Amino acid sequence: MRPFRFGLLLERFPDPKYVLEMARRAEGEGFSTLLIRDHLIDGPFGPQYAPWTTLASVAQVTRSLRVGTLVIANDFRHPAVLAKEVTTLDQLSGGRVELGLGAGFLREEFERAGLTFYPNKVRVDRLAESLQVLDPLLRSCQVTHQGEHYTFDGFVNFPPPVQQPRPPILVAGAGRRVLSIGAQHADTVALLSAPLTGGVLVDSAEARSARHVTEQVDVVRKAAGERIQDLELSVFATLVAAENRQAAADKLARQRGWAVTPESVLEMPTVLVGGTEQIVNDLERRRAEYGITYIVVRDGHLAHAAQVVQRLAAAR
Repeated sequence: MRPFRFGLLLERFPDPKYVLEMARRAEGEGFSTLLIRDHLIDGPFGPQYAPWTTLASVAQVTRSLRVGTLVIANDFRHPAVLAKEVTTLDQLSGGRVELGLGAGFLREEFERAGLTFYPNKVRVDRLAESLQVLDPLLRSCQVTHQGEHYTFDGFVNFPPPVQQPRPPILVAGAGRRVLSIGAQHADTVALLSAPLTGGVLVDSAEARSARHVTEQVDVVRKAAGERIQDLELSVFATLVAAENRQAAADKLARQRGWAVTPESVLEMPTVLVGGTEQIVNDLERRRAEYGITYIVVRDGHLAHAAQVVQRLAAAR
């Protein structure tokens, strides 16, 4: 089985010192990656720094920690501009960059920034075409492309990447089409647990359910074909340290407004409740059942997640 790895998603940006300290802690605790979202307004995740500049600073104070995005909104940057950012940081970090990419979903930030928020189908079309050209761009191959949304005429991205043949690509999505595109073009597919087609963030218990995640994994496996052997599956997990799992699950459901039983919450592949050993057992079971091995947690959960990371590292 593919080994586990863990990413730490920065959600708080009180000052630069905090960001760099969290990066050092993540590296020291054995996390694989430090990740940053890509949003232009403070809702719904709070104000945040620009991803690529921040990750460049993180790379300078760490040695082995990989740096990445979860995820870049495709329509914020032309693929040529994005590719240059990625390979430049790959050079500056000594080959530690991972590109996470999505179609973009938050209508409000597009409209407030004066950017075009295309219909869902068009945004996904643009993501698919962007991935088509990003693969050769990130390899510094010459690209000539006449597409519906992007055009290149003998373009070569510079600088070339350190990682060969290119930095890894993660595609995050909730719906069938984005998951299929990711399965065909990415190295990692992140299974999102919120419907994103309506232009707003929806916290849905159904989208987190074991049944729904099973359907998402089936979509990825069918679309990937033989690629599934080399494809990594990821989730962004909610971590709850608790001795009484039933009570903690019930409290979480009430906090989120989910009209589901505690048992249903405990079966959600994106929810981890309990002590270190219980969470390790749940992760191993879900790896066997779904193939999920890349677990991302928020910075507020670093201390509890670190115990899980260390426990799994010791078991190897």
